[in-house]
Amino acid sequence: MLVPTNRVKRGPSIVADRVRVVIAEDSVLLREGLTRLLTDRGHDVVAGVGDAEALIKSVRELADEGAPPDVVVADVRMPPTHTDEGVRAAVRLRRDHPGLAVLVLSQYVEEQYATELLAGNSRGVGYLLKDRVAEVREFVDAVVRVAQGGTALDPEVVAQLLGRSRKQDVLAGLTPREREVLGLMAEGRTNSAIARQLVVSDGAVEKHVSNIFLKLGLSPSDGDHRRVLAVLTYLNS
Repeated sequence: MLVPTNRVKRGPSIVADRVRVVIAEDSVLLREGLTRLLTDRGHDVVAGVGDAEALIKSVRELADEGAPPDVVVADVRMPPTHTDEGVRAAVRLRRDHPGLAVLVLSQYVEEQYATELLAGNSRGVGYLLKDRVAEVREFVDAVVRVAQGGTALDPEVVAQLLGRSRKQDVLAGLTPREREVLGLMAEGRTNSAIARQLVVSDGAVEKHVSNIFLKLGLSPSDGDHRRVLAVLTYLNS
């Protein structure tokens, strides 16, 4: 039986990286499915809503109660117009609740919405295509990673954003391998995961990453945040 999507009582801890999630999805079937995926793996779905207005209200009420969610998982297109209500709500929530992480889901890569969401504070942001939800482990890992302040960008999103011709000058100094590493970084992969994907050593990946930071003008003072800035620098150039 599916877990109800309104409020889910917290049970005993199952996973060390347990996160509190609000799901905003107008498709009841998908919302129930996402709830089941997350709760089965020990996470808390503290609210499930079907429109952007209810999303904003739920997050505000939880914050007022002193129990804000760690992350919001929201569809880009929601009622009443099914255009951009979901991503607009996500941008507003990140402005009103700076510590809130947001993972948006979309049927297609919509560059305008992805850019708007990623152009601000890029910590704790994700943009995945709905097809990615079928890959259960990757989806749940992405939710946790974003909740913890990381990023999770679908490879198709990365490919389209990095391929925009008007931004090519920003990345012109990167080698093909460095571009490949940059794309994998944007997906939220660690250096070790990138090394496994490219069948190279961890040291080789570290060297590529350092070169990327250098060529994009990202100084060590930017800290770990450089991994995100490396992908998003061209957005604001």
